[in-house]
Amino acid sequence: MEHNWEELNTYLVSIFNDVLSIEENELKKSQFSDLTITEMHTLDAIGMYKKKTTTEVAKELLVTVGTLTTSINRLVKKGYVDRIRSEDDRRVVKLALTKKGKLVFRVHQHFHREMVKRAIKDLNDDEQEVFLRALINLYSYLEEIK
Repeated sequence: MEHNWEELNTYLVSIFNDVLSIEENELKKSQFSDLTITEMHTLDAIGMYKKKTTTEVAKELLVTVGTLTTSINRLVKKGYVDRIRSEDDRRVVKLALTKKGKLVFRVHQHFHREMVKRAIKDLNDDEQEVFLRALINLYSYLEEIK
């Protein structure tokens, strides 16, 4: 079992580092080369479908509102994000992706979708269920220690 632990750890660390590195390199080579990987993850946290407040996005990214505001200012200037005042309460500002922001969001989601497809391509339904359960266990652990 100890051998499995070390091998699993090696793969998990390597996969984590590779995903970040590949995402960053792909961004640099794309029409979205003005984005950093951190900004891409900010766009991902804002999402396509629900307008969110800065507080909601900051909480999701585990950063302060001040830190996020600086990043949002850059993303607005680059044309990826819009600030939209709430119709109900003009004091409330929501964040939304622009057309350009939605395009890069879709490209990023495609990469993740392909990555997941590749991870489970040779697994039967039972094996996929075990894999999912292992990922949920890992996720739960990481949520507990944040």
